[in-house]
Amino acid sequence: MKYFYTVKQCAERIDEYFRYIQGQYHIEKPETTTDNKKAQPAEIIVWDRKPEPALLTGLALYMGFTSKEEFEKYEVKGRYKKLLRRARLRVELEYEKRVLQQAPTGAIFVLKTLGWTDKSALKQSQATKKLRIEIVDAGPAIAPSEKDVAM
Repeated sequence: MKYFYTVKQCAERIDEYFRYIQGQYHIEKPETTTDNKKAQPAEIIVWDRKPEPALLTGLALYMGFTSKEEFEKYEVKGRYKKLLRRARLRVELEYEKRVLQQAPTGAIFVLKTLGWTDKSALKQSQATKKLRIEIVDAGPAIAPSEKDVAM
């Protein structure tokens, strides 16, 4: 069961998902005592719900889809396709950011499953493609010299 029926509701649901995965916290102010000579922080962030990574399956579940295939079907055609494609790009953006971190192996793997390729792999596949041209006669034979042309 989807949780949206209009394009506007779909857009709102996508935005809700990306807000949800940011987590939820509150700020506490520690009690300060005059006996303690160490400086206390003015505020402490306490997480009620920790941030989560952006995931395509997480997005699909949050939006009410029953499978990834159902999500992809809506993404290919229909009135929600532009919104769902953009949502996919937002998820890919998060993985792309992780590639710049210290251990990007997992993010690289996921990006490849999402259709990204290495340039070297792309060059290899282009190098192995061959073009075959076949010339088919389509008219009278070409005269061997100008003397043979009748007017």
